[in-house]
Amino acid sequence: MIRDITIGQYYPAKSVLHRLDPRVKLVGTLLYLISLFLFDNIWGYLVATVFLITIIRLSKVPFSYIMKGMKPIIMLLLITVLFNLFLTRGGDVLFHVWIFTITESGLRTAVFMAIRLIYLIAGSSLMTFTTTPNALTDGIESLLHPLNKIHVPVHEVAMMMSIALRFIPILLEETDKIMKAQIARGADLESGNIIQRAKSMIPILVPLFVSAFRRANDLAMAMESRCYRGGEGRTKMKPLKYHGRDRAAYIIVIVYVAAVFCIGKLGTGVF
Repeated sequence: MIRDITIGQYYPAKSVLHRLDPRVKLVGTLLYLISLFLFDNIWGYLVATVFLITIIRLSKVPFSYIMKGMKPIIMLLLITVLFNLFLTRGGDVLFHVWIFTITESGLRTAVFMAIRLIYLIAGSSLMTFTTTPNALTDGIESLLHPLNKIHVPVHEVAMMMSIALRFIPILLEETDKIMKAQIARGADLESGNIIQRAKSMIPILVPLFVSAFRRANDLAMAMESRCYRGGEGRTKMKPLKYHGRDRAAYIIVIVYVAAVFCIGKLGTGVF
């Protein structure tokens, strides 16, 4: 399960999406996530599906790699589907046993909510799969640069986000190593009830926190030894610059958002 978590990881490939400006991918991802809440009918989901499949094909990230990142959210997905399935009322009753009732509206809401959650995770994951942490930091800093006028430490915020993204795969790998070491020493991490399993995680969490603090201290010393003093007066070795493909990507995303918005307005209530 630990190895299935792909959040924050970069997948190297030679694709159009990898060459796009990080600001385009950040804005495009934000608009895509917003677009998923602009419609509630089957035509909107068809357009979103075609758009997402096209982006995945252009990114050259294997579909199996994207699906592997879905495994950690299966439990959340099931809970969301069950809540919407049994607690949403409306339309004809399709199934009724004791206190459990499934209606047409509940089934429709559960299916659409599951699809929406999957599309949210897949779409946002593509941004990190196709963008290096350094490029992501530069993109965030550039987009938030106007906030410097009101004394918001934009560079420091972007740096913290970049470090957090870098630490996710490192800590996951460290957790996997600690779990294997504890199992080799005879630790039982899978049997017992919830309380017993929670107690069995203590031998994993303690060395994991120690390792995280040690890595953070090493990083702080390395940054200090390189005379890092924040974003004041810093320059970029590779400044961000828009190209023709970036402007084309903006236009495509805007057209997509406008299309799903119109579909959502015109096709309200259409299954």
